[in-house]
This record gives sequence, C-alpha cells and structure tokens, in this order.
Amino acid sequence: MSDPRSDRFVRSHLKTRQLVLLVELGRHGSILHAAQGANLTQPAASKLLADLEHALGVKLFERLPRGVAPTWYGEVMIRRAGAALAELDAGHQEVMELLSGLSGRVAVGSVLTPSTTLLPAAVVALKARQPRVHVAITVDTSRLMTQQLQNGDLDLVIGRVLDSESAAQLSFEPLTDEPHSLIVRAGHPLAGRSDLTLPELAAQAWILPPSGSILRDRLTALFLSAGLDQPQQAVETLSLPVVTKLLMQSDMIVALPEELVQPYLDAGLLTVLDIELGLRMDAYGIVTRRGHQLSPGAELMLTCLREEAARRADAVPK
Repeated sequence: MSDPRSDRFVRSHLKTRQLVLLVELGRHGSILHAAQGANLTQPAASKLLADLEHALGVKLFERLPRGVAPTWYGEVMIRRAGAALAELDAGHQEVMELLSGLSGRVAVGSVLTPSTTLLPAAVVALKARQPRVHVAITVDTSRLMTQQLQNGDLDLVIGRVLDSESAAQLSFEPLTDEPHSLIVRAGHPLAGRSDLTLPELAAQAWILPPSGSILRDRLTALFLSAGLDQPQQAVETLSLPVVTKLLMQSDMIVALPEELVQPYLDAGLLTVLDIELGLRMDAYGIVTRRGHQLSPGAELMLTCLREEAARRADAVPK
C-alpha cells in the first residue's frame, strides 16, 4: 500500500521542472549551469530548489563557495528524478512508436556470454511473434548496466547484482554460472602441455577484461594469492571480435567460457590449455527493477528470455 503522505507530496508539491533541475544539478554541481541546462533563470531555479527542500523538510544540496554538492538526501532525489524522467521519456517514445505503426521498444543489457548465446536466440523468438518491436542491445559489465537499469535507460539486464544497495531495488532470476577456460591459438607454445604452472602463465601476454569486472578481480586474486605479479603484457577489451583476432594473430591468453568461442575451437583455430584454475563466475540471471511495470515489448522480451533459458536447461544432459 502506498504511503498517503508520499502521494500528497507528489501530487501537491513535485513539479516536472524540479525533476529536470535535480538531474542538471547532479550533472553540473552549479545552480547557474543547472538553470541553463533546465532552461530556467537562476532565481527561478533557486526558488524551485528551495520550494522542494521546504516540502521535503531536508537540505538536498550544500551551498559551497563555488557551486553546490548533494547531500545524502540529494543523491537519493537525483537518482529518483533521473529514473522518473526516463520513464516519461519512455512513455513518450512508446506513444510515438505506436503512432508510427511500430509495436514498442525494449532496451536490454547483457554481459558477454549470454549476449552471444541466450540473448540472440530470445530476440529471434521475439521477432517471430512481434516483428515490429524495436530491440536495443547493450553489452557491458553488470555494475554499469544495473546502474542504467535503475536510471531507466535499460528495461532489463542479463547479468549479476553486485552490491546490497542495488539488491533491495532489483529482482534477480538466476540462470547459470560461467566456468572459464584458458584459450589460446592452435599451435601456441603452451598448447598440449599438461604440466603448466601459474608462474609460466603470469609471464605470458594476456587479454583481460576491464578493471572492476568480476573476472578481472578473480584473476588478480589468483596471481596475488600465489605471490605473483599481474601479467605485465596485457590488452583490456570486452569485444569478442577483437579477442578472437588477437588470439589468432599472437601468443596471447584469455580466460573465457568455451561456448563463446566454440566455432573457433571446433574449426581447430583455437584450443584450450590443459590447466584447471577454478575460474567460475557467480551465476548470471535476468535483472529487472522491483515493482516496475514493464512495457509490452519488454514483457515479451522477458518471456522469450525465460523460455529460451528453460529450453537450454532442458537440453543439457543430466
């Protein structure tokens, strides 16, 4: 049940211009620049902010000699204002698409492995049912995409929930975990050996995911726990085409789920090193905003993802 006090606040005190102003203040840290971004005069912006603080009964921004800085309360309102404006933009977009004869839009984010396996199959299934639904796909780290999800820039994410603060606002349906192997080109100097050691691997050139990703943290911990330095020769990328090209044209090593490069393994272009490092990522799953009503297109995308995930689970030998 909604809090009647909150309902009165939204209906009686909150204005769309205040939402825009909050987002601009968070972006610029200056009332003058935020006013310009919101197409307001500085006095009008100051009054809107003061009215909002009075209605809430808290200070949202600290006034500094050069600009403003959000308080904890301000951080909450900036985040919520951004999500509210994103919802209004999404509503406008849906109306325009319906008027133009389309059948809606869905923005989905995915970590790397399901972006090449589960997600394309789900998109094909969606298009078979509703060809006019526009699908926008983002491939990135879970941390960045869950932020985009909370801000309303994405409708759903196939990834992981990595912090407790986000967990309270998100729903998570686990799908599967990701065992990783070490992949190299066919004919690599280390290929075919069964006596590989971690110091040998640390001395090689590596293709690594960006700093802050789960895999990067686990690789770092793996080397540090063995008293080894991080690989000194490294390239950072999440792009699978770049990874495969680098592998085939050099002696670099990468840690990946085998299914990502299975066609290259089957063709004999790449191979798996004979060493088990225990690299398994936490289960990824479908992440949505708790209590948020998905658009029809996003709801269909969710249904197709669930059906495809169930089909793949049933196909795995017991």
